[in-house]
Formats: sequence, structure tokens, C-alpha cells
Amino acid sequence: MSEHQMSSNALAEKVNQVIGELTGKMGGLDGSDVRGWKAGRVRWPKSATRAALEQITGLAATDLGFVRRGKDPALAARSSEDPVHRRAFIAATTGTALSAIPSTRLTVGAGDVQRLRDKLAELWLLDDQNGGGPELETRAVALSAHAMELQQNGSATTRIRSRLYALAATFTATAMWAATDSRRLGDAQRHMEKAITLAGLSGDGQAQHQIWRYASMLAGQRGRWADAVAASEAAMGTSVHRSDPRYASLTHARLALSLPALGEHSRAQHALDHASRAFTRADPEAFRPASMDFYTRGELDGLTGITHLRLGNAEKAEFHLHRCLSDLRDDQRRNRAYYTVHVAFAQLGQGDIDQACSTAAAVMPPPGSTPTGRIPHLLSTFTRHLNNQAPHARTTREWNDRTATSPRRHP
Repeated sequence: MSEHQMSSNALAEKVNQVIGELTGKMGGLDGSDVRGWKAGRVRWPKSATRAALEQITGLAATDLGFVRRGKDPALAARSSEDPVHRRAFIAATTGTALSAIPSTRLTVGAGDVQRLRDKLAELWLLDDQNGGGPELETRAVALSAHAMELQQNGSATTRIRSRLYALAATFTATAMWAATDSRRLGDAQRHMEKAITLAGLSGDGQAQHQIWRYASMLAGQRGRWADAVAASEAAMGTSVHRSDPRYASLTHARLALSLPALGEHSRAQHALDHASRAFTRADPEAFRPASMDFYTRGELDGLTGITHLRLGNAEKAEFHLHRCLSDLRDDQRRNRAYYTVHVAFAQLGQGDIDQACSTAAAVMPPPGSTPTGRIPHLLSTFTRHLNNQAPHARTTREWNDRTATSPRRHP
């Protein structure tokens, strides 16, 4: 500890991380435990603790001064053969590897993975609240690069390496989604190609499913509906689609969104039926990553409503979209705005122009704001449909006057 300038708390934290890597459950040690080792109050720690200390330091437990219970101290102190590969310490404050020998690399463990997952959850919350945009994309790209830096420069188990690839893929997919939501589709395509490669290296079904459903959304934004269907079908090939009905439900719902543009109306309705039945079968208590928290019964209603809009069923669409809005959490501001605009489209499709404009006006960005995400594009599309449907109506003129002074962003 003196050689590597590590405090008792820093060593305890590192041991906890490696215990987590070895056992799947983080250790619960603190600085007082380390001080107990130093003072000799604990002569032979538990096996997981000893294994972690040996992995970190490259020294046998007896070489560190511990004594086996019930053994002759002279025999117990006899050193075992030094491991061939010694592990590096990680300075807790800087993350810099402090190697016992020049060729060693920092150990990357479950604690590093958990910290990245916490950052990922922060990004998903940011997306839920504000939608995609340059800030979300920039942060996601930086975190993907950090995950890959740990992958390339750290010493880790096969399981940890798989998780790092999965995290890098998911961060890149989040950047892709941010670019898609902001309609910077060229940037989104570049992120997608990288994310698919990383997800393939990870072998992680959840990461692969997320990327394929984002790929379907991107293809739909670009009007490439056959590609959107193909991406949804690729998501059906992931392990998590087969093992978790909640994922299967989302896959079928995304497929349904793409089929009307290809004229496959019956197949779209069948996909909606599959999505609803699968959602009912799903275990609501099963562990899923935070990226699936958004997919509630209300979200399924929202996707169902948009599909009915594309099928030309405006009345059914409005029914499902209202059910969606009543189910959304208060912090899902982006989704609330998104589905509210689609309610306006459904009302417009039923000829209720006044109500449609009133609904759409509720999500117009306030004066002086910088709009992000898909809402400005959707409002522009609403304006175009309104003018096509009722070009001479008083409500249309008032809407045009109102939007002429509102902040706009070109799609």
C-alpha cells in the first residue's frame, strides 16, 4: 500500500470490484477491514477476499502476511510460486495503472461496468426528458470511446469484455438514436454501422435487439421501408426476442409500424395482435435494462395508434393514442409531446381541424427556445397536411400566422 500510495479505503474499493468480477456480487469491505488485516486482527480472510487480493497484487495470500487457520505459522508463511501474470493496482483518484512490472495492464472489473451502466441510465433519462440532440449524441460518443479504451487497455475476463463491447455498442446506438431524433440521418447511419459491429462482438442479445430496432426507426425516417422491415426481422433473430415476451412485443410493434408503407395492411394488423399478446405474457417483474423502462402498455398503445394512422384508421388511432398519453410517466416529456402531435394528426384525419390545431399547439416550443428532437419536423408535417386538407379555412390561416412567428428548424 505504501509503494503504490493506496489508502485503506482505496484498496477496499478495489477488492470489492474484483470480488464482484469473480462472484457476480460486489464485496462489502471498507477501510476498517483493511486496517484489520494490517493490524493482524484478521489472520485469514474469506476465500473470495483472498482471491481478489491475489489477483490485484499478483502475490499469494501468505506472501501478503496472512496465516492459514490451524496451520504451523512457519509452514503457512512459506511462499507459493509467484503467478506468471501480475495484476496492476489502479489508483482510485486518477484511474492510472500502477504496475508492479512494466508489462502489466490495469484490471477492469464489474465495478467499471456498473459505473458505465449508471452513465447509460443517465443518458436514457436525458433522452426521456428532452429527446435527442447534440448534447446527448456527444456524451454517448465519449462514453462509447471510454468503454473501448477500457476494452483495449485493460485486463479483463471474457465476461467483462463482452459487457464492455455491449456497453460500447449501446452508447453508440444511443448516439445513433440522438442523431435520428434530430433528423441528422447521415450521422445516424455512421453510428449505426459501428454499433452493429460492436454488438456483434459482444454477443449480447439485448444490445443487438436495441440496435436493430433503432436501425428500423432510422430506415423509416429515410423512407426505406423495406430496410425498416428487414431490421425488425433481424431483431426477431436475437436471443432476447425469443426468451423475453416483452422484447418480442416491442419487435412486433416496430414491425407493424413499417408494413403499411409497403401496402401490407393485413400483416401490420397481425403484427399488432402479436405485440399485444406477447406483452400480456411478459413477466412485469423480470430484470431488464433501463433502456426498456419506456416500453409500457401505454407505449404499446402509442405505437399501435401510429400504426392505425398509417393504415388510415384515424378514429382507432386517436383511441389508442389517448390511452398512451394517460399511461405515460410525468418525466416522459419527449414521448408525451411526440404522441400528442400524433393525436393532432388523428383529429385532422377525422376532419376536426379546430381540435387538431388546438392539440398541436400544446406542444409548440415556447418563443426563444431551441427545439430539439422530432417535434419540430412533425409540426412542420402537420402544417403541410393542414394546408393540403383545408387551405382556405380560417383556422388554417390562424395556424399559419402562429407558426410563422414560432421557432422552426429545418428537417
